[in-house]
Amino acid sequence: MRYLYTLLLYLLLPLVLLRLWWRGRRAPAYRRRWRERFGFMPRLPVNPVVWVHAVSVGETVAAVPLIRWLRARGEPVLVTTTTPTGSERVRAVFGEEVFHVYCPYDLPDAVRRFLTRTQPKLALIMETELWPNLFHGCARAGVPVVVANARLSQRSAAGYRKVAALTRATLAQVSLIAAQTDDDAERLRALGGARVEVTGSVKFDISIDAELSAQGQSLRHAWGVARPVWIAASTHAGEDEQVLAAHAELLRVLPHALLVLVPRHPERFDEVAALCGQRSFNVVRRSTGAACETQTQVLVGDTMGELLVFFAAGDAAFVGGSLVPTGGHNVLEPAALGLPVAVGPHTFNFLDITARLIARNGAVRVHDATELAALMQRWLSDATERARVGQAGAALVEQNRGALARLQGLLEAYL
Repeated sequence: MRYLYTLLLYLLLPLVLLRLWWRGRRAPAYRRRWRERFGFMPRLPVNPVVWVHAVSVGETVAAVPLIRWLRARGEPVLVTTTTPTGSERVRAVFGEEVFHVYCPYDLPDAVRRFLTRTQPKLALIMETELWPNLFHGCARAGVPVVVANARLSQRSAAGYRKVAALTRATLAQVSLIAAQTDDDAERLRALGGARVEVTGSVKFDISIDAELSAQGQSLRHAWGVARPVWIAASTHAGEDEQVLAAHAELLRVLPHALLVLVPRHPERFDEVAALCGQRSFNVVRRSTGAACETQTQVLVGDTMGELLVFFAAGDAAFVGGSLVPTGGHNVLEPAALGLPVAVGPHTFNFLDITARLIARNGAVRVHDATELAALMQRWLSDATERARVGQAGAALVEQNRGALARLQGLLEAYL
């Protein structure tokens, strides 16, 4: 089955490269460093290394405490990502403290070159990235594979079941799966996972340092302490329109309200800024450094690595990817900062975490722009309710810390 899969990958390779080139029209970084995606890279000056793979920004943020722990142990660390935004995040957080390249495509020759040049002693795959040739190559090279902070939605599990034999063979190469929840663990075992432990989500172990809070407060003073501010984070195409419609409704009641709109993908920054202008909003782009005046209605967060600072400066948050069927994004970051959180109906990527936050009254689900506008009006007009919901979310985060320590305990055997 793996041979058929590999043949199909080679046949699709021209389309994969065309897609990279196409995405590079808006995000030029996609047209750079292609050789790394085929395993062509200099040999690392230090080996063996602990290899941590985090697809994009969300997985990278979740992996930060784990990587810092590995570095504190004196382990040389190689971090791979798939997206340029993930790459930028690695460099922003760690600089030259870790090695970084793009993860190779799941092609046998690319995997072989990558493993030869990097010499990992352990592969830590964040979330659930199951790559047949990559895992097979690790097994042949004697590299243990640990899938950390693993999650698997019912939707994803159904997809893997369509290629059950390939999935089972791939999971057979995994030494350990550290699952976020009992449901995740059950689905992974049903697909063929052998050693599956439930550790919880390391995203609950988010660290908010004093410097970040101070940056948020400074930014809030620049925006205006008295004006209502809400953050629409990680929005997708088809969702920005709904967020802007909600903000237009909100401005009728709270004319000085500020929306900080942060698109998920950098290649959409220009598009979203143009959309704000088309909707006749007074808009400022964060990247320009222009002051956010009292008459500014929308600030487009078109910079990298500032989302947590925006949350720290805001009053309430909407987490995107949820008004459109993308599956939602991490709700724990704004919750940890004490913000009340709104989400749309589509949160299957973070099903358990979102459900728990809603059950604890730290988040509210909305279904359209009208409901989003009404909720934000209520929160931004009532400091007492806003604080109550925000404190409930922060308490949930605090009570569920510890996944990182449990994961670290399991990793000791491999280090």
